[in-house]
Amino acid sequence: MSYEMWTEKYRPRSLDEIIDQEEIVNRLKSFVKARNIPHCIFAGPPGTGKTTAALCLAHDLYGPGYHEHLMELNASDERGINVVRETVKTFARTRSIGEVPFKILILDEADNMTSDAQQALRRTMERYTETARFILIANYSGRIIEPIQSRCAPFRFTYLPEEQIIKRIRYIAEQEGLTISEDGIKAIIEMGGGDLRRTINVLQTAASTGKPIDEETVYSVVGRANPEDVREMMLTALNGDFVKARNKLRELLLKYGLAGSDVLGQIHSEVFRLTIPERWKVKIMEIIGETDYRLLQGSNEEIQLSALLAKFVEAGAEIKRGS
Repeated sequence: MSYEMWTEKYRPRSLDEIIDQEEIVNRLKSFVKARNIPHCIFAGPPGTGKTTAALCLAHDLYGPGYHEHLMELNASDERGINVVRETVKTFARTRSIGEVPFKILILDEADNMTSDAQQALRRTMERYTETARFILIANYSGRIIEPIQSRCAPFRFTYLPEEQIIKRIRYIAEQEGLTISEDGIKAIIEMGGGDLRRTINVLQTAASTGKPIDEETVYSVVGRANPEDVREMMLTALNGDFVKARNKLRELLLKYGLAGSDVLGQIHSEVFRLTIPERWKVKIMEIIGETDYRLLQGSNEEIQLSALLAKFVEAGAEIKRGS
């Protein structure tokens, strides 16, 4: 088994290796063919391939030595106006040597830049268009000022289909010689939440135990309770057995070493899977919101979660009465 980060080891190196995002890949390939690209905004949820696509574009445009024509900055770490005035401006003003006359500057998490920094960046983009192209990567494109958005070609990345993520998990497992069960794959998908980077990290963490990977292995290494256990606790409360539900809560807190907010987050996820009237799901969500607020205020976790289960018992009784 490899000891390097699998997110890097299995990161696509060229546009041809990117899975899904077909429309985006085709547009980027047309830029490579034309040997020219506009300023771009790559927007979408984490782990959908935004940074990878930018690096693959640079690789295909410049060839194996693409790093000489590229600068990558994490704008959430270096988000102030001085970075734009000094680092970015210095890089952008010098012309690239080679067939492609411009360099590429990738600004990761650009939506975290301050407003002043974005205004300075806008002016830099305007001034050095001939020598530099900017790729802004953001989870939320709406946080990027309109003058920058209007100067960039937008690309909207979406979560990968589950079947593509499963295919990737199986491929990595085969390459690393892992034994992984179907419920293990399902648990990894659950913990990844559609984020391929997080999914691969969960897989590597589970693999580090040296044991066959099943759902219990996955949940234990990521510090999450088995969703079936959480669901059982909720159904027990809805069926009116408060004491048994509270004992199950204590078992979850001790067995998995969870914080109250972690359990509450999983309860929140499981509510949507309950087969109860929609209006009761709405009421339960309101109660969960109140509990979350109290936990944030520093209230005792077990007391607040026990009170939440008591509300589940009341809700279950009213549902049975048809009210």
